Amino acid sequence: MNDFQRFVTSAFTIAEMEARKIRHDSTELWMRTIQPALWLLIFGEVFNSLRGLAPGGYSYIQYIAPGVLAQSVLFVAIFYGITIVWERDVGLLTKLLSTPTPRTSVVVGKALAAGVRGIFQAVMIFALALIIGVNLRLDLLDVAGVFVVVVLFAMCFASFSMTLASFLKTRDRMMGIGQAITIPLFFGSNAIYPVSLMPTWLQAVSRYNPLSYVVDAMRSMLLTGDYSGLPVDMLALLVSTVFLIACASISLKRLIE
Repeated sequence: MNDFQRFVTSAFTIAEMEARKIRHDSTELWMRTIQPALWLLIFGEVFNSLRGLAPGGYSYIQYIAPGVLAQSVLFVAIFYGITIVWERDVGLLTKLLSTPTPRTSVVVGKALAAGVRGIFQAVMIFALALIIGVNLRLDLLDVAGVFVVVVLFAMCFASFSMTLASFLKTRDRMMGIGQAITIPLFFGSNAIYPVSLMPTWLQAVSRYNPLSYVVDAMRSMLLTGDYSGLPVDMLALLVSTVFLIACASISLKRLIE
């Protein structure tokens, strides 16, 4: 078996092990669907009566549905570092890193598992949107494209979370920094209001916010059907994901030192 085959096999083995945890106990995932559900059911429905808030003649609840989906994936991924810290505390991570498994395989495998969790969130949001009558584009290729974005986005921020975990090293710190990061990212993006409504300084922040590119990609597939900006959105997401996987792979050893 060559190095590439060993890398791929190790990554998928770790991802499978992580996915089994979801099958045995999916309580956390169900709990994490509550917040995005409230955004759609309460925030979306209340502001849906306001005309002109969403551009392009769409209803407001249509406009925020992709943003709420992205938010739910972000909330799952950004706290993934807490799991890594727990595995360090009980000795699992030390045993894993002492094997011949490349550190990059460990990071990629765990990031893929975060992608599986993200897909679960996406399915829940899709189901809720259909139940409450949100009109979205649900062509097979569009939905498949959204799932690709969800997996990459979850991998991106799970890797970011693992990088943070290698420096913060405690679950309490990870919980605090996760909250401190997700809220500014969410409100500093185009998830729940158009960029044109933001003050100038926040518009500048939004342009460098990776969540904005994710929401743009999801909106192009689920709402507008305009794919002109999709290559840029996907490139930004892919570059961010590769970069953060590399960072997490380099810094992971710090967690057990």
